[in-house]
Amino acid sequence: MNILWLQASGCGGCTMSLLCAEAPGLFDLLEDAGLCFLWHPSLSVESGAEVRALLDRIEAGAQPLDILCVEGAIARGPRGTGRFQMLAGTGRSMLETVTRLAPLARHVVAVGSCAAFGGMTSAGGNPSDATGLQYEGTHEGGILPPEFRARDGLPVVNVAGCPTHPGWVTETLMLLGGSALAAGDLDRFGRPRFYADHLVHHGCSRNEYYEYKASARTPGEIGCMMEHMGCIGTQAVGDCNIRPWNGSGSCTSGGYACIACTAPEFEEPRHPYSETPKIGGIPVGLPSDMPKAWFMALASLSKAATPERIRRNAASDRIEVPPTLRMPKR
Repeated sequence: MNILWLQASGCGGCTMSLLCAEAPGLFDLLEDAGLCFLWHPSLSVESGAEVRALLDRIEAGAQPLDILCVEGAIARGPRGTGRFQMLAGTGRSMLETVTRLAPLARHVVAVGSCAAFGGMTSAGGNPSDATGLQYEGTHEGGILPPEFRARDGLPVVNVAGCPTHPGWVTETLMLLGGSALAAGDLDRFGRPRFYADHLVHHGCSRNEYYEYKASARTPGEIGCMMEHMGCIGTQAVGDCNIRPWNGSGSCTSGGYACIACTAPEFEEPRHPYSETPKIGGIPVGLPSDMPKAWFMALASLSKAATPERIRRNAASDRIEVPPTLRMPKR
């Protein structure tokens, strides 16, 4: 199967992330899976007239298109013309190009939260009127209508993330290549469930501190970042702490709060990312599936039961008190 990759309005970070795929690397993985790039603006040697000819062959039906990947949001401005972003050398906007190619592809993949929902590109006043392929934030319908389906029957597959995890992209492409991704394998926002059925909280290295509500208050402290520092890993979908980035890293393990970058409209939380909004001292965003009364009762009991080791370590930048080693009774 072949892949045509277009970069629209975004930073290119999802391609940079994809190149960090390892064990195996990106190109070995795709080759072994029988996948190849027809063209990628950063990875392919073809340019100019060669690319224009390729696009013409696809539109004419002379070149089948298996997977259309779009990275970055689509600019619709000014006034719906899309001419804020032109596809160089073609005289056409990216908006027109993608809407022409999408119905010809067996599968359409939005790579990253910008392509999926608008993401950072649509933040603020959104002067370019940027949107996702099939979603505008949480609302169905971007440049493609809610009822759009690619030739093999799937809606746009939204591999959301900012940037998206390289493993999510490669696994999605391999599943599509093997005809192993069905509509039931996508969540309500079109994200593949192999990662969207997990929470960032799962596998977090700070979970012991979360259990006791032993919280960090300033950057560098190793306690849980939910209560004071804006972390919403207990609500955000993603297996970031189960499938670490580059084999070892994640936002929370690096000391940065999860901002739910896989979610639509994460780019405008209406409060600083590093602060937890509260009402009456209670975080507004509670863990998924937990009623407020349960959380209050659990937090009160947990804080009362917090061991001194966890209490002291949570407010430190390193382990100050190691676990007590209990000798077995003879």
